[in-house]
Amino acid sequence: MINQLPASVAINPRFDTWLRFQAGRTVRVATGKVEIGQGVVTALSQIAAEELALDLAQVVMLSGDSDAGPNERYTSSSLSIMDSGAAIRAVCAEARALLAARAALRLNCAVEQLTVAEGVFAVDGAASGVTYWDLADEIDWTQAATGTAAPKDAKDYRIVGKSIPRDDLAEKLTGGAFIHDWLPDDLLHARILRQPGPGAVLQELDEAAIKRAAGGTEVLRSANFVAFVGADEQAVEAAAAIAPGLAQWHGAPSISPGQQEADWLRGQASDDRRYGAPDGAGAGDLVQATFSRPYVAHASMAPSCALALFRDDHLTVWSHGQGMHPLRLNIAKVLDLPESAVTTRHMYGAGCYGHNGADDAALDAALIAVRMPGRHIRLQWRREEEFGFEPFGPAMLIDMSIRVDQDGKPADWTAEIWSPTHVQRPLADSGSLLAAEALKSPPSAQISDDPPEERGGGGTRNAKPYYDIPNSRIIHHLVTDPPVRTSALRTLGALPNVFALEAMMDELANRAGDDPLAYRLSLLSDPRARGVLEAVAARAKWPERGPGGESRGLGLAFSRYKNMAAYAAVAVAVSVDEEVRLKNIWVVADAGLVINPDGIRNQLEGGAVQGASWTLKEQVTMQGAGVTSLDWDSYPILRFAEVPEIEAVVMDQPGQPSLGVGECSVAPTAAAIGNAVAHALGIRIHHMPLTRQRIMASLLR
Repeated sequence: MINQLPASVAINPRFDTWLRFQAGRTVRVATGKVEIGQGVVTALSQIAAEELALDLAQVVMLSGDSDAGPNERYTSSSLSIMDSGAAIRAVCAEARALLAARAALRLNCAVEQLTVAEGVFAVDGAASGVTYWDLADEIDWTQAATGTAAPKDAKDYRIVGKSIPRDDLAEKLTGGAFIHDWLPDDLLHARILRQPGPGAVLQELDEAAIKRAAGGTEVLRSANFVAFVGADEQAVEAAAAIAPGLAQWHGAPSISPGQQEADWLRGQASDDRRYGAPDGAGAGDLVQATFSRPYVAHASMAPSCALALFRDDHLTVWSHGQGMHPLRLNIAKVLDLPESAVTTRHMYGAGCYGHNGADDAALDAALIAVRMPGRHIRLQWRREEEFGFEPFGPAMLIDMSIRVDQDGKPADWTAEIWSPTHVQRPLADSGSLLAAEALKSPPSAQISDDPPEERGGGGTRNAKPYYDIPNSRIIHHLVTDPPVRTSALRTLGALPNVFALEAMMDELANRAGDDPLAYRLSLLSDPRARGVLEAVAARAKWPERGPGGESRGLGLAFSRYKNMAAYAAVAVAVSVDEEVRLKNIWVVADAGLVINPDGIRNQLEGGAVQGASWTLKEQVTMQGAGVTSLDWDSYPILRFAEVPEIEAVVMDQPGQPSLGVGECSVAPTAAAIGNAVAHALGIRIHHMPLTRQRIMASLLR
């Protein structure tokens, strides 16, 4: 018996939202979650096949369709398996129970006598010939699921727990899978001239010069929204390339270089919040340090792209955004259309974890499509546009203040954080869709907000120590007027918070004369947390670590993502001269019941690579009218040649619920690198990225 209906089922209770029995003895299983390179849709198909007792080939997944699938908001926060997986498990288990009850009536037997394989029932082991598809029409699938059917026991699993190859990879590897590759016959290409900033007014645009340089290109303008449209993509691209130099704007922003640094956040206007224990005067020595992360970009390998078609008063939009139902709501609101007149469908994009320009590109395409009915509009951002106008991961400044007791253990812990919002995804308010701000009647400015602590926090995510510390608190200054737009980026505030927290754990261990691993274990009562730390230390040969300070270092770190999802411990070996070189990364994670082990290892490895890139290289730069890091030279990321050997281990816990794993390795990788560099140099670098300039400056002090 399930004690609680999964949240996604409570929101989408009808069976036919999730399941449809189709010809060819297949079942269409729908999810609101989408595939963004994590393999979650394959894992969800494993759950469905397992609970329905089907062969995997009999499950046909439908993902991210606003008309035909459940509304599960966004694919984010490592919740796909925890939320959609739990929902699909409950719905499929109950569907199997309903079908078994009908089969028992038809076969004049008890339900307990029935077994089912590949959708075919057997009575006391003898094949009956009765199938799901024979019975499906006898059941009212418009009814609401109750969540009362017991799912299969983990000991009986035959598909869950196996490394099933991902469904999306073959098409991606052979070309043609991505939204960028889809070219319908009636296609028109489009590009945008962007406002340099909110409130900027276009005073003059030399359209004649644009048309001379890009023959056959049509210029569409609505207030401060300008689009270039035509059948020749090269001509449209040429128009977009020269247009900024032929436009005059009034009210463009002016940004000083100092605003790109996290230090600038201190003292800015903010919405202040406090969480945790009251202020503690606390006896004991006070240990303090300040850490920071700059603004960082999503740096998607391909710029944002969308297609839209307006035909017979209905708008269809194809997007690689991460939430098709919220996107539909917002596009309908901006265009003043009934929500029923808009369909949004997901297609693969070339990599992004968070809120990049995909939703904005979708509205761009929709605005053009409604003015040019009957033609597919393919709107692609330019690389400079992607780097210059997507929402960024916020800069963060973190003051750590810790009182230690007579044994050198933390007795009172304070993290004071300055950060702009981490969440401006389009929801009911369309203010976070860029093109809406350029229209004649732009929406009112969004009020800065951040997820509350009970939902894992935003700027405060993972700021509360998971260790056994008597008193801890978070003081959060939510900066309300940053120089650039910010929103969700993988882990939200967890990476800088864990970077700071785990650095302090190393510093406190050193101060107490303890080994950093032993010090952490002395403060951890959760056996699963201890387990991942001990396992990663064994793989990294921690007892052979040595004293450090000779340009070679070994560091480790631990976190439990959001203090409620998967556990991860990471160890990193580095060498340091003028810059940091990664030698090895070891990751051990405990994600509860594992659906697809290879899929989880891929996520752990990918998280380690992205965490390393942010820690060592990435920073958005800005000056004057806006962002200046507009290409791969000015915004470098970790190169393939710089990726070390990564060993990722998953500690399967079949008796435990599945935990979100997609982001769990990112933050502890950053922290382990910081600790390894400190071990190698004998000096800690507190501010990311750990660039050559910062290393040289630290060594020359």
